[in-house]
Amino acid sequence: PVSLQPSELAKLAVCVWVCGILARRPAPRTMGELMKPVGIVVIVFGGLIVIQPDLGTTISLFLMVAGILLGSGIPLRLVALASSLAIGLGLAAIWMEPYRRERVLSFLDPWQDAEGSGFQTVQAIIGIGSGGITGEGLGQGIQKINFLPEAHTDMIFAVVGEELGLIGSTLVIAAFATFAWAGFRIALECRDPFGKRLAAGITTLVAGQAAINLAAVLGIAPLTGVPLPFVSYGGSSLLVLLASVGVLLNIAVNERVAEARVPDR
Repeated sequence: PVSLQPSELAKLAVCVWVCGILARRPAPRTMGELMKPVGIVVIVFGGLIVIQPDLGTTISLFLMVAGILLGSGIPLRLVALASSLAIGLGLAAIWMEPYRRERVLSFLDPWQDAEGSGFQTVQAIIGIGSGGITGEGLGQGIQKINFLPEAHTDMIFAVVGEELGLIGSTLVIAAFATFAWAGFRIALECRDPFGKRLAAGITTLVAGQAAINLAAVLGIAPLTGVPLPFVSYGGSSLLVLLASVGVLLNIAVNERVAEARVPDR
């Protein structure tokens, strides 16, 4: 009777677990210290999500962990090395699946096959461009009617661009930018080591997922199937993101707590 996407719960679970581990020990200084146990667990979770297959959620997961690592004071050299490893694994995952390779090639020139592999990107660009400055009016867009695939989920920002125009699109982007600013400010001001990392991870998860979706809709990055937080249709994603924001608000209220209260188990 209930449909649930486990990978959405996995993102929040990994976020809490990684923050709990890093809050109780010194920041890793070598690749070996980072891999055991954080790197191994994150790679296992990422591999399981890729097998679904869902590379977009895996990218969001790795981006979130990168935000936690930066908030933990890990050297930039180590973060760059871990990011290079993650990018290499991502490229391998893309190369192993023909449909992923097709997405990347269609991203390079979507107009070359506007009726095939590049159809979704082309229709999104047409929708955003036709909105102009003020848009066609709320509910008056036509791209969502049998033209733009997945208009209510992954490509919802194209509908926003068509119906609310440049003004509405700018307000949506500004809202996510404001959320990111507020979230990272909470992380910087929090004295609790666990809360500081958790605030950084949740903020990176929401803002990073929004950036991935917006880049795909605008044709700046390949399509990944990542929904736009709080805007796209989707039960599991919305439920987990709202719960995450609730945790972030709790951290903001209790940001002056000096000790982390994380059970050892």
